[in-house]
Amino acid sequence: MSKRTSPDRRLAFGSLSIFSIIFVFVFLTHAPLLRLPFFWDEAGFYVPAAHDILQYRTLIPQTSLDTTHPPLSAAYLAFWFALSGLKPAVARTAMLLLAAFALTNVFLLARRLAGTGVAVASTIATALYPIFFVQSSLTHADLAAAAFSLWGIRLSVERRLWPAQIAFSLAVLSKETAIITPAAIAVWELLRREEPSLKNRLASAAMYGLPALPLAGWVLYHYHVTGSFLGSPAFYRYNVSHTLSPLRFLLAFVLRLWHLFGTMNMLALTVATGVAMWFPPVSDAGTERGRIAVPVQLQFAMIMAAYLIVFSIFGGALLTRYLLPLYPLVIMIGMSTLHRRIDRWEWPAATMIIFFVLALFFDPPYRFSPEDNLTYRDFIILHSDAARFLEKHERGSRVLTAWPVTDELTRPYLGYVSQPFAVIQARDFTPEEMFRARQIRNQYQVAYLFSTKYEASTWFHSARWEELNHRFFDYHRDLTPESAAALLEGRVVYVAHRKAEWVMVIEMESGGAVGSP
Repeated sequence: MSKRTSPDRRLAFGSLSIFSIIFVFVFLTHAPLLRLPFFWDEAGFYVPAAHDILQYRTLIPQTSLDTTHPPLSAAYLAFWFALSGLKPAVARTAMLLLAAFALTNVFLLARRLAGTGVAVASTIATALYPIFFVQSSLTHADLAAAAFSLWGIRLSVERRLWPAQIAFSLAVLSKETAIITPAAIAVWELLRREEPSLKNRLASAAMYGLPALPLAGWVLYHYHVTGSFLGSPAFYRYNVSHTLSPLRFLLAFVLRLWHLFGTMNMLALTVATGVAMWFPPVSDAGTERGRIAVPVQLQFAMIMAAYLIVFSIFGGALLTRYLLPLYPLVIMIGMSTLHRRIDRWEWPAATMIIFFVLALFFDPPYRFSPEDNLTYRDFIILHSDAARFLEKHERGSRVLTAWPVTDELTRPYLGYVSQPFAVIQARDFTPEEMFRARQIRNQYQVAYLFSTKYEASTWFHSARWEELNHRFFDYHRDLTPESAAALLEGRVVYVAHRKAEWVMVIEMESGGAVGSP
């Protein structure tokens, strides 16, 4: 063994040990969630895409909406399904491997920039931050894209530019929006003052254009197979053409700032970081505590700004998971600032982690998505119990319901039913949709209604804000369960609530459901 390779091997072994420790931690903290059936977009897009790779040997989804997402994330799931079966626990454990890989890069990057103490605090805080925690076991492509993006960011900070392009290429092949990170770093390379040579800055910036090549190859392949560059027209309209409005951009940008620096108790860390900046740096034995180098912080800020701008322009739903690669950077800077300026910084750092854990279990007093904390588990349990009721009492009935329950009832591999039901799809449960459903009530025997929006009590109410949400962000208000049942003139045979979420099964009085009690 050469002297030059020995440190490399020790470094690789050390990284593998860190990964193993982190994986055990995330596996144990997620163990109660691993057998939950698939949730929302998992059921609607990502798991069917992996299923289609196995079933039809094609990278283009056949049984779900064509979103034009690159295939790496779905292929990764398909690989594990082929080995161990198409089961939720298999998928969730596979995603935890990616989460552990992402957190390993968080640790290594923070240790390099701010020391071991900050690295430990940043890694634990990221792992337990509600949005990252929940996404760690869900099968969305955002986790794979974030894991490879964080790897690429670490390699870029270490000035290992060629390996960084491999990492970013994998991120882009997981989800196309991951191209934002290398594009932002390319701009940063052009502005980097540490490099006086314009020629060298241009060469470095050009290198960060390489991850666009595999993305272009995927788009061309998709066009060759489907005749379309952009996939389903409905998907394109929802995420691109309907979002191009200056007013919507301004509103979305403000919400995105909140999503990055405020939601799910991130506001506590943001405020603590701001307060800490008023304190002078702490000195240990006459040596001032270090900080993350200002150029690196500015590079992080460039990446954050790029994400905030792009995801304020595009994307029909303002989902927090789209910002998943950014949360570790915010946490890292916050923990580093506390370490630099607070003598016993461990106490405020631990307090921030406690705030994150509380946000996992307790809902905030503002509107949020169920997938932002453990509320998604309530949704799954409600729907799983309702599906069991249907299988026991309504087998053979045609069911009126909305997405994603249409997928839950027609795809047994999602974990809700053993045999598919015949369904009629409603868009939602607004008064207009329920009036239309009433007109065709002879076509179905059972209506399965559920909360399509999470409507917890909030501190802020504004008719104008509600109108803007309806206009720009696809917001709607469903009828209450009781009102919907009265409008459909059916008999409620099953109802359940968990916090602000609910499900209801209604038998049509004139329908006579097969097998009903």
